[in-house]
Amino acid sequence: MSHIATVAGRQVPITALNDRESRLRASALAPSLPVPGTSEGRQLRRWLAQLVVTDEVVRVAAGALGVTEQHAPTEGELLPDAAARMELGSIAAAALEQPLARAVFVRVTTDVRVSGDEITGYHARNPMRFAPPVPGPDGWCTAPAVAPSLDEVRSQITAHLLGSARRRAFRHWLDVRRAESVHLMPGYEHPGDPRQPDHVHRH
Repeated sequence: MSHIATVAGRQVPITALNDRESRLRASALAPSLPVPGTSEGRQLRRWLAQLVVTDEVVRVAAGALGVTEQHAPTEGELLPDAAARMELGSIAAAALEQPLARAVFVRVTTDVRVSGDEITGYHARNPMRFAPPVPGPDGWCTAPAVAPSLDEVRSQITAHLLGSARRRAFRHWLDVRRAESVHLMPGYEHPGDPRQPDHVHRH
């Protein structure tokens, strides 16, 4: 078999997967990786196949949208913390390691907005979320006792909610594109697919 999947009719060669696995096994993570050829090793290849295929989905979409990686935001701008990565999901988060994917993210989420009611409601539920620490003696800070007004933290809440909404929109967009355009070859199913032979539960 010369390819692991097709994306919008284009074959994704097995060499792309082999190269990705070789780079991973040559990295500092090598000692923690499963042995090639074992059930766990095949599961690793299935997982890497999802990442390779997703990169191809992004490339195809970028071409259709006329998007290039020029002026792409940094990874930290789109994924500021671990919570943002978990919210986005591991496949989409891995895709955003590439500048082209981050540029596509900007394009497909450009119309996402948050309403005034959403901002007001968030502040009502989380009044201390963006309260700044209170300077204390000897350079130490103490926890604030009084919640800031909405006007004081409106910009922070807006940025927080907008970032979250854009990540949800991108994840949905990517899921739809994968469902519409990806056909995985046997042996390269998602590692969590219960139909593939290495999907077993062990204790």
